[in-house]
Amino acid sequence: MFQNTACAACHMPYAAFGGPIPSENLTTAAYVGSFRDRAAKRTPQRYTYSHTFPVLNFNTTQQLFFGGNFWDGRATGLKLQAPDAEQAQGPPVDPLEMGFADTACIAFRLLSAPYRQLFELVWGVDFDIRFPANTAEICAIPNGARRFQGSATPIALSPTDRTKATNIYDHWGQSLSFLERSVDVSPFNSKFDWFLKPNSGVTLTADEMAGYNLFNGKGNCNSCHVDGRSTLLTAGQTDTGNTASVQPLFTCHGLANEGLPLNPRLPLFYESVPDRFGFTPNPDGMRYRDLWIGTFLRSGPQTFPDPNQPDWLHLAPMVDGQQQVMTARDVALTPPQCPTTEAGQVDANGKPIPYFQKAFFHNGYIKSLKQLVHFYNTRDVGNFEFNVTSGHCPAGTTEKVDCWPMKEVPQNLDMTIGMLGLTDQEENQIVAFLQTLTDGFDPNNPTVSTYKNIDTFTGQCITTAPGVTASTQGNETLTPTWSLTQFPCAADICNVPPLPSMPIP
Repeated sequence: MFQNTACAACHMPYAAFGGPIPSENLTTAAYVGSFRDRAAKRTPQRYTYSHTFPVLNFNTTQQLFFGGNFWDGRATGLKLQAPDAEQAQGPPVDPLEMGFADTACIAFRLLSAPYRQLFELVWGVDFDIRFPANTAEICAIPNGARRFQGSATPIALSPTDRTKATNIYDHWGQSLSFLERSVDVSPFNSKFDWFLKPNSGVTLTADEMAGYNLFNGKGNCNSCHVDGRSTLLTAGQTDTGNTASVQPLFTCHGLANEGLPLNPRLPLFYESVPDRFGFTPNPDGMRYRDLWIGTFLRSGPQTFPDPNQPDWLHLAPMVDGQQQVMTARDVALTPPQCPTTEAGQVDANGKPIPYFQKAFFHNGYIKSLKQLVHFYNTRDVGNFEFNVTSGHCPAGTTEKVDCWPMKEVPQNLDMTIGMLGLTDQEENQIVAFLQTLTDGFDPNNPTVSTYKNIDTFTGQCITTAPGVTASTQGNETLTPTWSLTQFPCAADICNVPPLPSMPIP
């Protein structure tokens, strides 16, 4: 909109096309948009392997949704038959991101883009559109401005020209889809991929192999982040099968509620008053609750209209709280100068290793892979689970270590995790295995990444502060949550039929 925000503002290669700014990952987790007074609603997703997600569909046998893109699956792919192409179309007109008031602004801006001729060569599209004289003005005002009176098409185009502009917008999204499925973004060349290749000579370390066995066994990670192997949950089981001849995607392409607590650091909760354009990003304020796909199926706030609502609406109570199961691939990808995501790591000389701060899950509440695995391991362990919100763990406990706050959405929980019984060493071994899923591994020079544009980070790595470990990483930025009794779930989220199966705090 203001020509100051590209896709790369939130998705850079050195972060697996996820959040590229350590300080924002540490604090707000969500990123500001083109209009700097507005910030997005969730953590930027990593977009490696996003092209592998199918069109959103409801499996009537398993009674589960699979596919789509975005955390809530709202980029269904029903129109373009490519969810990642429809995902790419979202941010340009999202008022909290690039903020165009009209999808036709994409075609208008492409008129003067340096790659217009290449775009026309590939798609053969028709740019002969009679744009009105005020188009540039409209495309420079954020979506949601009072003057647009809620219209999604304030640019006055004839039906023929509107069709041409929409066609360009669709091909623009498809172009980004083709990039995401290219080897520049999704190359399948991690250490683990080389390990699977016969006679490659690449082996996993003892800890990495132990982590792999735990990933497929006691840790139960492989039940959702599937790699084509069995999941062995009974002590003493032996997997006698061969590795499947598939590309290991480390996702089931489904959605699940992992029981994350509400994260009060998200800026969306505080965007509840009109800005200078007369737009209120989140009228619900602190009453907002994220039901993910459940809100989408109800065509609720902060999402898209459900294009299949007649068939899907009644399913919302079954899936409230479920978010996309992202691939575990590239979860540990970092720029070369920040070789880890984990605080407290030291080199062979005992010197702290600089790390790159990431934000994990939809709301960025988790700040390290160690925390992520520990959460999966202990979420429902009795003496770790407290009926408090974030920032209010009892004295004598440490949040994310031996205190997990209450779940934002308590129903439809994934109960395959939470009481895994992993030891501290076993948690660390799973982290070691996850680090083998980082693309850009060169068996001839394993210390140098070949991932394209991996060296574009120009910021500063974080140096571990005294006493900070991967287990407590990010706790210095915890913010106490407000009273949920004083600010209960908003009516336009929790009182929309069909109602959630139990009250949302």
